Amino acid sequence: MEQYAKNVTSNGDTGKGTVLKRLSNITCPYTGIRMISGGAMIRLESKLDDCTNLRDKIYLLSRYARNMQPVEHRIFDHITYFLDSYPDRGLSDFFASNYEDCLSKLKLEEFRVIDSVDRKSTLLSSQTQLALRSETINCRSLILDSNEKVFFKRKSFLYALESIKAKNPYEERVLSEIRNLALFLPTSGSSENAFIVKYSRRQERDVLIRLLIGSVATIEHVRPHSMGGKDIISNFLLVSNNGNKYRENIPLSVYIDRNPSIPEYCQTQIEEIISSIHRGAMKGNETYPYQIKKTLFEESEGRILLDLSSYRYSEKKAQELERQKKQHFYHHN
Repeated sequence: MEQYAKNVTSNGDTGKGTVLKRLSNITCPYTGIRMISGGAMIRLESKLDDCTNLRDKIYLLSRYARNMQPVEHRIFDHITYFLDSYPDRGLSDFFASNYEDCLSKLKLEEFRVIDSVDRKSTLLSSQTQLALRSETINCRSLILDSNEKVFFKRKSFLYALESIKAKNPYEERVLSEIRNLALFLPTSGSSENAFIVKYSRRQERDVLIRLLIGSVATIEHVRPHSMGGKDIISNFLLVSNNGNKYRENIPLSVYIDRNPSIPEYCQTQIEEIISSIHRGAMKGNETYPYQIKKTLFEESEGRILLDLSSYRYSEKKAQELERQKKQHFYHHN
């Protein structure tokens, strides 16, 4: 695994969101955890490389446990307990002792999602339903295959669903709902079983970095780039890497159905951002709280209504501060 800066990719140009990425100790609006900056992650990787044994590495990571996503935090706790119970064993032993059981549970998780897709497909025409069933039958075969070189790929199934053509607007709505159901297929960020299976053959360094890299702050398009979302700060939200990836292109209003705490987390984040602005951060972007309030309200279909009562700048005053910053910039350049 390479360093974080080379690992995380995003759709579109998020350069204008750099001002958000400079903020520190900010809550992820999708998961509620305190995010870690990209710079802090790079420094942590360097410190891990300086550690001479696994115990020291685990101790170093323990200082960032509160920044870990829920699945990663539980995996870290399992690893810590295992190493405390078996001091003479290592990380590979932990994965080996859990692999078979987690693989079976992972397959059952995958089947439950495939089952939900098949149930929903009964609302489609017979021809479209058969096209979809051929994909789910193939998935079931791959999930059950005992050959370790043959395995089910979540992404391949999602791509296959995208290729199925609807015969009318009603079928398109049903297929859209089916694609959203398929996004519940487990990933290493949403399932402990998927994490253990996926990382059971990875190098120790890769595993340890993975425990935190999902918590690194990234720039998210509130309206997805693929749906016409623009590369402007009013469409940018500071979100953890896991939260960003797991949402994929799901409409925010639908994503909230899966994560009902998102409005609460968004409120927590905006209050932290407001405090940062009051301390002198984000100069030239003082209208951001008003802009993101409008974007979140629209994209959530009214389910996220931020309270900006703690903000000391009225919208008019914030606009004036931005104008002054721009004038100062042009005058000195």
